[in-house]
Amino acid sequence: MLNEASWQVRFPAPAKLNLLLRIVGRRPDGYHLLQTVFQFIDHCDWLEFEPREDGRICLLNPIPGVPEDSDLTVRAARMLRQAAKVDAGVSIRLEKNLPMGGGLGGGSSDAATTLVALNRLWNLGMGIERLMEMGLALGADVPVFIKGRAAWAEGVGEILTPLELQEPWYLVMVPDCHVATAQVFGDPELTRDNPPIKMEDFFEGRQENHCLPVVEKLYPEVAAALAALSKVGEARLTGTGSCVFASYPHESDAREAMSRLDRGWQAFIAKGMNCSPLCSMAV
Repeated sequence: MLNEASWQVRFPAPAKLNLLLRIVGRRPDGYHLLQTVFQFIDHCDWLEFEPREDGRICLLNPIPGVPEDSDLTVRAARMLRQAAKVDAGVSIRLEKNLPMGGGLGGGSSDAATTLVALNRLWNLGMGIERLMEMGLALGADVPVFIKGRAAWAEGVGEILTPLELQEPWYLVMVPDCHVATAQVFGDPELTRDNPPIKMEDFFEGRQENHCLPVVEKLYPEVAAALAALSKVGEARLTGTGSCVFASYPHESDAREAMSRLDRGWQAFIAKGMNCSPLCSMAV
């Protein structure tokens, strides 16, 4: 184990935005084949870890409605401990700022941060590629959070090519609903055989989200948020979640746009990042 001071660190679990989401096929096991672009934003959950002498892994502040055995942070810690063949225990405290079902990757990011943090705190020395392999078993978005670089992604989202993107300011709206990814991907109206595009097409302006029509149909709150945001910017949907966003070159532009939103909407301003704040904490 590392010294006690190392355990005092708070580890970030940043949000992501999907700047593109295309559905280009489906595997025999039911998983959808995607083309997407991930970029991080400086809006984070935060995790703290404390060693335990009794060998237990537990979440000190469970998310209401999520059993501990289903929580991705607990599952990640247990998976890492089993893979490393150690008997260490840990208490995990989660400061939850990212909305569930928002398309910002909160649960996946929490799992990724748990793997990276405990690999460091337990002094396991596992490489990033090994952690990414474990993370994929927890969720398709987990590897990109472990890698920590903005990326063009294919497969189910795990085949990553790093990208250098502009890092604008984003206005992100959070409708009061929780979008169920399984419901979106299971909808019969979702088009699953769209032709793939090239990375160059994204940079030339192909930035559609194929899940948008289904999400708008199933969740009128999201449709209303898109309409409201469209009055002050180019409104887009992230992933298969509820959150919608628009980009601006300067923070002042984003804040001015937020000031023009109709009252009653929950929203925040965040900076786009090509490198996750977790990168500097990986070993």
